[in-house]
Amino acid sequence: MRLAVVPPWGGSLPAMSLGSTEDGLCLMTVHAHPDDEASKGATTVARYHAEGIRSVLVCATGGEEGDIHNPAMERPEVRANLAEVRAAELAASVAIIGYDEVEMLGYRDSGMPESPSNEHPRAFWAAPMHESVGALVASIRRHRPQVIVTYNDDQTGYPHPDHLRVHDISVAAFDLAGDANAYVDAGDPWTPSKLYYVVWSRARLQATHNMFVQMGLESPFTEEWFERPDQDDRITTSVPIEPWWEVRRDSLLAHATQIDPTSPFWFGLPDDVARTVHPFDDYILAQSRVHTTVPEDDLFSGLR
Repeated sequence: MRLAVVPPWGGSLPAMSLGSTEDGLCLMTVHAHPDDEASKGATTVARYHAEGIRSVLVCATGGEEGDIHNPAMERPEVRANLAEVRAAELAASVAIIGYDEVEMLGYRDSGMPESPSNEHPRAFWAAPMHESVGALVASIRRHRPQVIVTYNDDQTGYPHPDHLRVHDISVAAFDLAGDANAYVDAGDPWTPSKLYYVVWSRARLQATHNMFVQMGLESPFTEEWFERPDQDDRITTSVPIEPWWEVRRDSLLAHATQIDPTSPFWFGLPDDVARTVHPFDDYILAQSRVHTTVPEDDLFSGLR
């Protein structure tokens, strides 16, 4: 399938063709920038794709305001064409993860809080809520996912405007996609069954830090990391992902501008060790329209 994306301000973006799909279960993840799909739940998507579940990525922005975190990529030609570079990185990442389709909502990266980029006329943060919710409603109705994964309602640890807005439009669109009286020109109504928030657990952080210490390595997780509030008590669902652990590593590395391959935060432990430390992706079940029993080990619990 080829999907041409029309941004809200007109024009067009390149279509992405990522393979054919079959009718049945569908997982949709909603992210803010290229690279978020790699750092948050990539292995979950890889697992469900391997099981034959159709997977769709909705990415709100092109990441135009992103810093270059890899010194090897700090070059004039990269900096001058960052949007195009990040689009290519995203294409490489989603191919590694196994997404069947990608939709770009077509907004511009809003930058960090209270930066001038927040006010850019194409910035995601500056867009009218009715418009951006409608864009996501149309995507949900087009792809008909049973499960949608988005960002947490509590983002005090990293209050990026685009992450905050992704949460807001995802919750609204989850409720409105099935309402025949809402966004009547956005396709036939479709009611998704489950809404999840992706979360990095304190348990995962602690286990990783402990392994650094056990191996006599300097942990990148300093005391400040453990002073942050955690939400482990809210976690309902832990999806086993060890067989797909390399997917997250490789999809992160595909984002060469954003990920330093020498970073101890991402790659400080040997691969054979890192894959066993916390072999789960953790989620908060925010809403469910089907019966399920928590704790879960499957985002599709109650649906198959």
